Amino acid sequence: MMALKSAWDLERMHSKLFSSPRLKEENTLFTLNDQDKSAKGATDPVKEEGPSVSFQSKYIHIFPLYQEYSLREVKYDLNRLNKSLVSELITPEYLKGLQSPLSPHSRSGTQSPKQSIAETTVSPLPSHHIKVKPCTLWQELEEVKASGLLRSLTNRQIRLQECMFELIGSEASYLKSLGVAVNHFYGSKALKQTLSQREHHILFSNICRVMAASENFFMALEKRLSEHVLIPQVGDIVLKHCPEFQTLYVPYVTNMMFQEALLNQLLQQNRHFLYSLKKLESDPVCQRQSLKSFLVLPFQRITRVKLLLESILKLTEPDADSLSNLEKAIQAIYEIVMDCDKGVRKMKQTEELVCLKMLLDFGKVKSVPLVVSGRFLVHQGSMRQRTVENTSNSKVSFISIYLHLFNDLLIISLKKDQRFRVMDHAEFPTHVHVETLKTAVLGLPPDSFLLRLSQNQTGLKTAMILVAHTKSDKETWIKMLSCRH
Repeated sequence: MMALKSAWDLERMHSKLFSSPRLKEENTLFTLNDQDKSAKGATDPVKEEGPSVSFQSKYIHIFPLYQEYSLREVKYDLNRLNKSLVSELITPEYLKGLQSPLSPHSRSGTQSPKQSIAETTVSPLPSHHIKVKPCTLWQELEEVKASGLLRSLTNRQIRLQECMFELIGSEASYLKSLGVAVNHFYGSKALKQTLSQREHHILFSNICRVMAASENFFMALEKRLSEHVLIPQVGDIVLKHCPEFQTLYVPYVTNMMFQEALLNQLLQQNRHFLYSLKKLESDPVCQRQSLKSFLVLPFQRITRVKLLLESILKLTEPDADSLSNLEKAIQAIYEIVMDCDKGVRKMKQTEELVCLKMLLDFGKVKSVPLVVSGRFLVHQGSMRQRTVENTSNSKVSFISIYLHLFNDLLIISLKKDQRFRVMDHAEFPTHVHVETLKTAVLGLPPDSFLLRLSQNQTGLKTAMILVAHTKSDKETWIKMLSCRH
């Protein structure tokens, strides 16, 4: 995270890449404790057991925190999912199982991932033991028992109802945990006094607005359940809320790299923050969960929703009226996850550029701005360059050089003490060309090849014989340098 230490000072870079609206406490739906609002200079956080919501929920208080719900689901999934999908539920670093959208007519259930999403730097949940509370089932609801539906429904129909109710119940659990994140941590004046305004914004991102969106979504789901004991569908509700999810979750997940790096930095360098945070985390309302486990919740939730919807789809009849909305909802959630992936990858690529910019020394070579929109590092590594000294016997020798290949630029440097003194650079792929050589005939090492720059940083043509470390390394570099967009 070396680059991120300097990135805190790159205000423009962060504002360009993280474009979510600034938090407006007065417009969010969460409410702080009345005493905390009125007492001037108060530093005590909210002490409530659950979130303060702007409507009377019938179900939210019967569900545990989302961390406990997730643990219960992981244990359950061990019996029904393959190993790769279980890892998606256990570790928040990957969004496995979400790389390929479900085909419109698939009935195979949850699909195995083809590739993992870009890694983030979020740490896994705490390893301490959590007592998992049983969550209420749809068939255990008093109104369901009173309706007599259980006597007339098939096992498949009951399972479908349970899957749809799990979406409702897990959203209640999620909202409950978001309430702790917002009211207890974000709303703590004591914690806020240890941070700058910008640090507070980066640390909590747009979590207040994420909570407001969750509340709206949960209200719609709970209203559907109150109107229909036999839940007709939930896909239409998910689909309706997807535009808002898109607006909020993509910037939140994208910002998580900055969030995690800042949190680690604060824990190491800000003893006032550390003291205040430990005091907050020890409060019973957290149920021994860390701030980090609350901050990762939106990431975990948006990935989980798709799996829940796919479980519902698996039990939905092919001719059901709800099928179309459900499939559209799955596709919409999938697209949100993919946009989150793109945002994370873009952030990682920019971090890499910022870090490298600090290490490059152009000296007398014409400098180029490294951190530009759309640029990312493709490949890098060291090689040897054949040189001929201007002496009477034209002595041949080799020097070690380092290549940084970007999608639009090639930089050739001499590496010394983790820094790079730039020797030359050229636009890629326009002015970069490679040729294989008859090494045996020319008396060259077998892993040699020719690199030509048709126009380098001075506008001249140049060429050099490079020697890779291995045959495989040579093949990789030739392939990378021969790439044409």
